[in-house]
Amino acid sequence: MNKTILSLLVIFSIISCKNATETKEVEDTQESPVITEVASFTGQQVTGVTVSNEGRIFANFPRWRKGVENSVVEVLENNESVAFPNEQWNTWEDGKEINDSLFVAVQSVVAFKDDLYVVDTRNPLFGGVIDNPKIFVFDLTTNSLKRTYTITESSIHKDSYINDVRIDAKNNKAYFTDSGHAGLVVLDLESGESKRVLNEHTSTLAEVNQLTFPDGSTWENTVHSDGIALDVNNDILYYHALSGYSLYAIPTATLINGTQEEIENSVSLVKKTSAPDGMILDDSGNLYFADLENNKVMKMDTNTKEVSTLIEGDQVRWADTFSIYKGDLYYTNSRINEITGPLGDMKFTINKVSID
Repeated sequence: MNKTILSLLVIFSIISCKNATETKEVEDTQESPVITEVASFTGQQVTGVTVSNEGRIFANFPRWRKGVENSVVEVLENNESVAFPNEQWNTWEDGKEINDSLFVAVQSVVAFKDDLYVVDTRNPLFGGVIDNPKIFVFDLTTNSLKRTYTITESSIHKDSYINDVRIDAKNNKAYFTDSGHAGLVVLDLESGESKRVLNEHTSTLAEVNQLTFPDGSTWENTVHSDGIALDVNNDILYYHALSGYSLYAIPTATLINGTQEEIENSVSLVKKTSAPDGMILDDSGNLYFADLENNKVMKMDTNTKEVSTLIEGDQVRWADTFSIYKGDLYYTNSRINEITGPLGDMKFTINKVSID
């Protein structure tokens, strides 16, 4: 009887080892998601990308230096693009007069329903705000200007750099990060009135003054509140400083109706993360953001707070901005840390990867 039991244990052990080996082989041979290049731009640093409900792709180029050909473009097939909404809107140059029919220093574009929101920092070459930041809203059914919002004096500082926006249709608000002077801005989309919150608050301030990369190089800069993402199901706004490792969240109801003290007291630290740039949430509650220092795009389940790597490698070079369309995550490679002089023949891309 003892020999029988021993024989069974040996057989069970062999089967278990075989199954363990097979499982390990499956894990080792699992393929990484395929990354597809959607568009490329030579000598023009793309930062923002957004995809409309109809699949139209828009991109923007910040005026961080002279020589910007277009502030906003629509990406077409065969790696072609055209100025949006037309060439005239994209003709401003440093030193020229400013008006409300010209892009000056666009930092982000966000398609929402049938509209395209274009965030113009009015802070070209990081020289300071030369005009109140504008949000131009274009009707994508006609490609015409629908409305212009102006961020009021009380909501900005001279060194403000209004960075990114999320639209809250439920409450008819828009939320912005200010990465030049730490803080958030809340805009009422009906009245056009804006207010500043969390000004120089711990959660909106940068935590470090440089990022370090695997090759030992560093990027020295201080960028405050930058990435922003809206959970429309749970009415929570997430935000993150670029120069930092802390993800924060706040209920939108408090942002809208709370006093400054109530707003500050409602901020919660979600998790310590990698240093990201832009962020986005999918419909399942997954938050996507970059690990800038390690050429990765990360995925966090906002329910469990578990973080995993979605993609990594040379096709991820400062993943700047994200957009989701039909199960694909679009992102820009702005290569910010690699730039030491004129852009020359540097190639900047828009890529996509499946997240289904």
